[in-house]
Amino acid sequence: MKVKVYSKEGNETGREIDLSDDIFSVEPNEHAVYLTVKSYLASQRQGTHKTKERWEIARTTKKAFRQKGTGGARRGDMKSPLVRGGARVFGPKPHSYDIKVNKKVREIARRSALTYKAKDNSIIVVETLNFAAPKTKDFASVVKNLNLTGTKAMFVIDNNIDKNALLSARNLPSVSVADAKQLNIYQIMNCKKLVLTEEALNFIQQNFSNN
Repeated sequence: MKVKVYSKEGNETGREIDLSDDIFSVEPNEHAVYLTVKSYLASQRQGTHKTKERWEIARTTKKAFRQKGTGGARRGDMKSPLVRGGARVFGPKPHSYDIKVNKKVREIARRSALTYKAKDNSIIVVETLNFAAPKTKDFASVVKNLNLTGTKAMFVIDNNIDKNALLSARNLPSVSVADAKQLNIYQIMNCKKLVLTEEALNFIQQNFSNN
């Protein structure tokens, strides 16, 4: 499959580049995509929720009132779960939400996600995205030139990510920037358009292959 290469001014360069069939034209595995995205989202949860048990509450252990004859519950001390400010029964405890997904499944899911984007014609290749200085206005011009205004777009830059590009894009609500080495399946699936620099595409085709 061939795609056109554009400049960051939005002009066609007259060149085309091949997308590897091993990465961009595989048989998609929807379940692998689901498992990998689920694992990624689960790993973002901190899991630090906590409620206090009886031994953690600093209150008197003296019995508040007599056992019988008051017409109220016989609840014991002020640490009881029946009292406002007391302990909580079976409350949450800190724990990890991580879901393990095998490496091969993650690789299949990543190639499946890239295949989905290629089939939907949602991949754009640009020559480069280097900026002399971090300016949001400059990156917004690139977005406009590529007809991506208002479109949720993920810009993938080569392994040595340009810091100016990263800083220029962070104030644009519909735009994200990632380096090719750390590109994950959630980022691929969570955008309408995937914009790759030529260097990023070369890195992906060299490292994400099934070989």
